[in-house]
Amino acid sequence: MTNSSFSATIHLLNAAARLEERFAGELGAVHGLALKEALLLMHLERATKQRLSRVELAKRLSTSPSTVTRLTLPLEKLGLVGREADPRDARLAYVVLTEAGRRVVTDARTTLQRLSSDAFADRWAEEEITSLSGLLGRMAADQAGNLI
Repeated sequence: MTNSSFSATIHLLNAAARLEERFAGELGAVHGLALKEALLLMHLERATKQRLSRVELAKRLSTSPSTVTRLTLPLEKLGLVGREADPRDARLAYVVLTEAGRRVVTDARTTLQRLSSDAFADRWAEEEITSLSGLLGRMAADQAGNLI
């Protein structure tokens, strides 16, 4: 790894940590959601039939299926997601977005969009934000489930 690659990686990790901390606080206070929970709901919202398997959710969230299970349990208790068995394979179950989940994810997305605008507002020109988005998009191009 070159020095500039290492420097870019460290800056990217630090920026991601700051954004996660900032977003998590507001999402928790306003919507009662952790950032990963909001992202999980957003992935479900964009999925065909608004449902995904735990394995597919894990891929999209860059985490493990057991972490997805830990994330979905409280969301299920709140009525934001449900479970749906696969009629052809009893071993497979889907996580399904409920009507209440659709309302919450719409509100959470609005909050995330506002926070995103605030994060860049005082330091970045629109062209720079567009360029950064494109560069980071290339870095994550092989990841399943685009939320944009």
